[in-house]
Amino acid sequence: MNIGILGGTFDPVHIGHLIIAEEVRFCLKLDQVLFIPAGQPWLKTNRVISEARHRAAMIRLAIASNPYFKLSTLEIDRPGPSYMVDTIRTLQVQLGSDGRFFLVTGWDSLNELPLWKEPNKIVSMCQLVAVPRLNHPKPDLESLDSTIPGLARNTIMLDILTVGISSSEIRMRVAQGASIRYLVPQQVEKYIVENGLYC
Repeated sequence: MNIGILGGTFDPVHIGHLIIAEEVRFCLKLDQVLFIPAGQPWLKTNRVISEARHRAAMIRLAIASNPYFKLSTLEIDRPGPSYMVDTIRTLQVQLGSDGRFFLVTGWDSLNELPLWKEPNKIVSMCQLVAVPRLNHPKPDLESLDSTIPGLARNTIMLDILTVGISSSEIRMRVAQGASIRYLVPQQVEKYIVENGLYC
C-alpha cells in the first residue's frame, strides 16, 4: 500500500492543503493520504497554536468527502514535541511491510530538512515528495544531498498546481472580520465561527 503523509499544524486546514493532497495522490497513484496534525510542533514554539482537538476536528470535516484521505492523530496523541521521524517509525510498526510511505513537503520544508530530528533516517524510511510553495526558492538537491546523503535520489520534485493560501493569512482574516469563504471548506468555516477560533 502506497501511503502519502501530509503533516503540519493545520491551524486551520484549508483548500490549498486539500489540493496538494489530491494532486500528489493522483500523480503518484497513492492508495491513501494521511493528514497528520502536529501535537507540539517543535519548529513553531514562538506562537500560540489552537488546541489539537479543534485542528483535528477541522481536518475531519475537510476530508470527509474524500475516501482516499484519512486523519491520523498519532502526533497529537503522543506527549512531547512532534517529530516526523518518530511518526514514520510508528506507522512502520502499525503497517509493517505492507506500507510504503511518501512524505509530502513544501519546498520551504525540504530546505529546512537538515534541521529536523534524524533527517538521514527519514530519507531512508520514506520517499520524499517536494511540492512548490509560492515565494519560496526551489530546493538545491545537490546541496541538501551533501548534508543528507541519499536525499537527491530519494526525492520526487512534483510540479503541481500551486495555491497561494496560508493558514496564517486565514487566521489574520478571521481576526479582522474578513471573509474566508472559498479559502477553507464550508464546514470548516462554520466550525471556526461556531467555536470562536482566531478572533
